[in-house]
Amino acid sequence: MRGDPVICEVGPDGFRARLAEFAAIYGAAMSADPAVLPGRRAIMERHAGYPAFRALAVSAGPGGPVIAFSYGFRGAAGQWWHDVVTAGIIAASGRGAAAAWTRDALEVAEVHVCPEHQRHGIGRAMLLTLTKGRAEQTAMLSTADADSAARRLYRSLGFTDLLTGYSFPGNGTPYAVMGARLPLRAA
Repeated sequence: MRGDPVICEVGPDGFRARLAEFAAIYGAAMSADPAVLPGRRAIMERHAGYPAFRALAVSAGPGGPVIAFSYGFRGAAGQWWHDVVTAGIIAASGRGAAAAWTRDALEVAEVHVCPEHQRHGIGRAMLLTLTKGRAEQTAMLSTADADSAARRLYRSLGFTDLLTGYSFPGNGTPYAVMGARLPLRAA
């Protein structure tokens, strides 16, 4: 890197203008098949219009290339992920548990760091910045249901498993849906 990473906020219009750049980071971080990137870009573009959208970009020092990004928004009925996860929590734990987690939640949609910059605290810094000062009571996200560095990071910030071995419609990959009370714990 050219220096210390620099985190900057990106508004919805700026986010949409940089979708190709962010999709490339997503692809590298997730080892994604390039054929899925156009669909991911379309989802990300739609998310930029959701309520209380907030996005971050991290560059490798002042004026350096973007090496990471994260974003989230206020979850609401009618949003695909929100509705699917709410139904899953109702089935697993009941309506009360689902309401406690989803009725006032920041949905963390993406947290991605280029592979060569992972394990340097960038993901942690993004999550703490993304969630700081939010009005929501909880934060929620989904991640591969595996003992991964990402999952360990989420746990260290206070996220707990709400659903495990969960398969989203149209995707057989098992996921963990995790939630945390806000503010996140920094250590």
